[in-house]
Formats: sequence, structure tokens, C-alpha cells
Amino acid sequence: MRLLRVLGLTALGVALALSPACSGGSGKPKVAFVTNNSDPSWSIAEAGAAKAAKEEGVDLVFRKPDPGDAATQKEVIDTVINQGVKALAVSVIDPKNQAPYIDEIAAKVPVLTQDNDAPKTKRLCYIGTDNIEAGKAVGRLVKEAMPNGGIIAIFVGDLAALNAQQRRQGVLDELAGVKDATGQKVDDGKFEQYGKYKLYHYPAYTDMPEKDTKAKENAVDALTALQKEKNIALIGLWAYNPPAILSAVEDKARDRLGQIKIIAFDENPRTLEGIANGHIVGTVVQNPYQFGFKSVQLMSALAKGDKSKVPADGLMPVDFRIITKDGGKDYPETVHGEKMSIPVDKFRDELDHLLGKK
Repeated sequence: MRLLRVLGLTALGVALALSPACSGGSGKPKVAFVTNNSDPSWSIAEAGAAKAAKEEGVDLVFRKPDPGDAATQKEVIDTVINQGVKALAVSVIDPKNQAPYIDEIAAKVPVLTQDNDAPKTKRLCYIGTDNIEAGKAVGRLVKEAMPNGGIIAIFVGDLAALNAQQRRQGVLDELAGVKDATGQKVDDGKFEQYGKYKLYHYPAYTDMPEKDTKAKENAVDALTALQKEKNIALIGLWAYNPPAILSAVEDKARDRLGQIKIIAFDENPRTLEGIANGHIVGTVVQNPYQFGFKSVQLMSALAKGDKSKVPADGLMPVDFRIITKDGGKDYPETVHGEKMSIPVDKFRDELDHLLGKK
């Protein structure tokens, strides 16, 4: 099933033509969608949110904090609350330390989390990926690329984020073959062992808040430290990490492009290009369009006083998929019955349609 049919779209360009800004005085309830950063990938969620806002008859305030830190996000949320929004959907940057603040906001308006959850708060629902399972899918890609084992390094922005923690754990659980895997120190503490795989620089390389420079520097550090190793997989768990890793390999180990296995997350265009040319093994992609669409649908109901659409368990999972060069692996289908793994060229074509480029 094509992505377009799954999303139930017929005229995708319309969504992008909609303005995300609220139109004061319209008489419609306002709802707000606040991201965790300004990464371009959020444009897909914005398209979904705008589509739902039109269908549901609400005014949408869509904000992307820059820089993507908790203090800036708080300022953005305070601003939209003061604008009179009736519900908020937020990708929480630091669930532990932001919990009191999220509860404070939840006492004023209904709060949903999307993309990154804060389960120990008074948020009503989480809309997004099951990040443990998505991390396991990343682990499967590692095992396919290095079936006999090897050394891995994990790169992510900040392990304070729950999605980062869960994706990392999912990877390690898959490699170790057990739930809640904990590694054993080996080689004088240089590595942690998970099944046939050794994790270097545990728990992970992190790069926030200097991601623009630090993400690539971290990859260069790993390449330098592991330059004598034959079987290496570098795993980027946030959208910008895989392109930074690829850039480091191109600069520091160009003769090993394709030999050093790069495993990705999300659909950064550079990542998809790397898969197409064989320099990246594959990527696990979320469905940010549905993050936006479902969040605004539910916020619309809540803004109108209808709580019946909130799931009893407070969870609204959204499918993820696996993108490889040929899409040939026989992975289980998604819960919506669509093939989980598809070729990168087909996926890029679907994205172009989704973003109104075709």
C-alpha cells in the first residue's frame, strides 16, 4: 500500500498551501503544535497538522523552537498559551526535568505529547512511534549488515530525550537478543558486549547543543579510534546524525565508503541519497505526517470539550517503516497492513508527492 493511500490523501499540495499561523478573530478554537527543534523534517508534520486543521475547523499555531533546548521551548509554549490556545501538542525535549512545567501547562489546557513522550506527567496522550520497536528495527539492519558481529557506535543528540533512550535500548536489545539488555565491559573496559557486537563509547556519542559541529566531530572521533577495526557500524538515531556520519566517512575514510556500515533513522534527504548510492545500509522512518494530523484531530476534539477520543491507555502509536536500497527484506507488515520495508526510490517519490513537489 502506498504511503499516499495510508495517509488518506488526494491533494497533498493543498496541505502545504495552508498557513500554520493562527488567524485571530476567526471564531475558531486555536490549537498549538510545538516541536523539539527546527529540523526541516518537521515540515512533513506541519503538512499533516495543517490538513487536519482545515478539516476540523480549528486555527493552528505551529512552532519550531530554535535552538532546540528546553528553555527556548518553554518560551515558545508560554507564548502560545498566552495567545489563547485551547490545547497543546508538544515534543518534549527533557521529559524528566520538564515534567513539573508540563504539569503546570496541563492544569491550564489539555496537553498531548508527540514524537517524544513524557509519560510521568499529566499529558493525556502520546502520539508517535514505539521507539523501542523502532530501535529493534535499527538493530535488525545492523545484524543484516554485519551478521558475524563487529563494533558499533551510537550517535544521538541528547540521551535526556525519551525517544533517544528508547531507540538506543531497542538497538541493544535486538543485538543482545534479550529485553532490557545491559552490556558487559570487555577489552579492559573499552567496549560493552551485546551478543556478537561490541559498543564503543558507551552509552552513546551525544552532540547537543552544538550539533552543527559536534555531530560530525563525534563521527570523526569514532573513525579515528576504530580505524584498524574491520567490521564497524555507525548508528545515527536522530535525523541529522546519519548525514553527519556520512560526511565524516567521506572526509576521513573515503576508501571505506560502503564498507563502514552506516545505519540511519528518519528521512533526511542526504540519508536517502546515501542509501540510493549504497553508502548507507538503510534507515528506519517514522510517519511525522500522522504525528501532525492525529495530534490536531485529537486537540480539536479536546478544544471542543470532547474527551471521548483519548485512548484509555494514553497511547496512539504511529507506524514506522524500514527503507533500504531495494526494499527486499521480508519484514512483518505494519499494523495497517502495509509492507514495512520499501525501496528508497519509491519512498522518495512518495515524499515528493507528500510535500507537493510532484
